[in-house]
Amino acid sequence: DPTQLNRQGHDIGTQYRSVIYYHDQEQEDKARYFKQKLQDEHVWEKLIVTEISPVPQFFKAEQYHHDYFKNNPGNMYCQSVVRPKVDKFRKTFADQLKK
Repeated sequence: DPTQLNRQGHDIGTQYRSVIYYHDQEQEDKARYFKQKLQDEHVWEKLIVTEISPVPQFFKAEQYHHDYFKNNPGNMYCQSVVRPKVDKFRKTFADQLKK
């Protein structure tokens, strides 16, 4: 939820913040444009607090984290928390997703 500061559901802390990292000016401009567009269109009722920042040093996640949702469809967290969010995302951005 991009309207919750430093939080994802019951998980709280800066490691759970909503953030878009960019590599260059074009990416930053697009991120800021779409964040404002979503805010203007009231996709969420509350203010979007997603941070937009330059990409920091990046560390690839451990292999078992890769495609976790896809590889663990029966996991209760995936079913009760992730799937509704993915479904909402797909519905909201259906016209922008690759077919």
